[in-house]
Amino acid sequence: MAEILKRNKALAVNPLKASQPVGASLAFLGINKAIPMMHGSQGCTAFGKVYFVRHFREPIPLQTTAMDQVSTVMNADENVIEGLKAIAEKSKPALIGLTTTGLSETQGTDIKRLVKQFHDKHPEFAHIPVVPVNTPDFTGCLESGYALAVKAVLGTLLPGASGGSNVGRRKKQVNVLAGSFLTPGDIEHLKELIEAFGLRPLVLPDIADSLDGHLSETESSPLTLGGTPVNDISSMGDSVATLVLGNSMFGAADLLKERTGVPDYRFDSLMGLEPVDSFIAALSMISCKPVPEKIERQRAQLQDAMVDCHFMLGFARVAIAADPDLLFGFAQLVAEMGCEVVAAIAPARANILQSVRATQVGIGDLEDMENAARSNGAQLVISNSHAAETARRLQLPLLRAGFPQYDLIGGYQRLWIGYRGTRQTLFDLANLLVEHGHHEVEPYVSVYSNRNENTGYSGPSYQRHLKDEIQNSVRPELVERSGPSSIHGSTSSPRTDDLFRELSHATPSLSQTH
Repeated sequence: MAEILKRNKALAVNPLKASQPVGASLAFLGINKAIPMMHGSQGCTAFGKVYFVRHFREPIPLQTTAMDQVSTVMNADENVIEGLKAIAEKSKPALIGLTTTGLSETQGTDIKRLVKQFHDKHPEFAHIPVVPVNTPDFTGCLESGYALAVKAVLGTLLPGASGGSNVGRRKKQVNVLAGSFLTPGDIEHLKELIEAFGLRPLVLPDIADSLDGHLSETESSPLTLGGTPVNDISSMGDSVATLVLGNSMFGAADLLKERTGVPDYRFDSLMGLEPVDSFIAALSMISCKPVPEKIERQRAQLQDAMVDCHFMLGFARVAIAADPDLLFGFAQLVAEMGCEVVAAIAPARANILQSVRATQVGIGDLEDMENAARSNGAQLVISNSHAAETARRLQLPLLRAGFPQYDLIGGYQRLWIGYRGTRQTLFDLANLLVEHGHHEVEPYVSVYSNRNENTGYSGPSYQRHLKDEIQNSVRPELVERSGPSSIHGSTSSPRTDDLFRELSHATPSLSQTH
């Protein structure tokens, strides 16, 4: 069990975390025809929007209640109601996600009361669900805000406890609660794996369908294009099983199971041979079908990659800074390959941190990771694009993972999970270490070598130096004292003279080499 180190400073230097409102907005962006609205100042929303645009390189629908100095001091309730009305009238969304920020939370806004007031005042928009979620950015991180939003969506759209009467009515439908550590590429691969067993995945939220970088006929849209349909979410109680991916999603999974009675299978990570084996076994059990030959071959390919890469990864010292679920997954993967996690930093507390494969896990920022990596002799850094300067100062290679990745084209679409994703991750880790000289064996130069550039001797003096080296290498108990040496008058043994004579015949003299 890892020791959790508390934050020991009053400020963040080179911050690691993305805020809870950004995480909650990301979850809402995975729902079809939805739009997130942050209750805060325009700067709060603009900052989050810049994050998303630089990471996904796509136009992002994101709205704000635009609190100013007057509404901040007096009252901003009317901003929320008027903002919801404007979005409902102009954009006609299928769902509105309403998140708070540090500003509105400090003001003490009752966001759920405002949603009720909006529906009472404008009953014509009663068919548009509004999902309120409290996400102060002075606590938690992107992962926790994302998880709170998914739980709020389930609490709003699912009816009360049904006693499990509809469980399994859709025999091939499988719910998937996708954690924030999954990329659009990861979720797309998940769908392929589930469909390979003849099942239909219902992913919440489905950013693979809305943020995968596809071109659309419309030039721009005020709503998300693609994602989980709102009507499908209300049918999650008819599924045969639920797959929960990421420890941060366990709270939402508890609510889903309580409301629907659908049995679930929970996975902390899908990186590495053993976690993926467990996931594939669960799919085989749910579908009552054997594992397809294609997936068996992918597993064999991963095993071969593990054999190939363990020479480079064994005993490597790794520093990781990421949100808790991603930190746990990477630490588990590199530890299984023989690496040592010498620095592990998370931006906020989480239950999974105690299970991280490291001696200590710090709650902090990239400065904390840099200090730990330097003092513990790290050889590789795993973190998001904010760590690029940190890795440069440490003169270490950086594997970019997590959110945001603004200096790597296509990083948002990267596949990390499953047999295929794990295999490529191992290749990338090994290549980074090889490229930066890790585990290079220094050439051995024998004392009997004729190379003299490192000794400073040349000609006859080099031969005398060479004989001294040979004589010193002979075990004392085997030395038989004899007369003075013919070369420089020192005492030597006949065995030494014979060895030097043989070497002289085998190796051309210095004069012969020029």
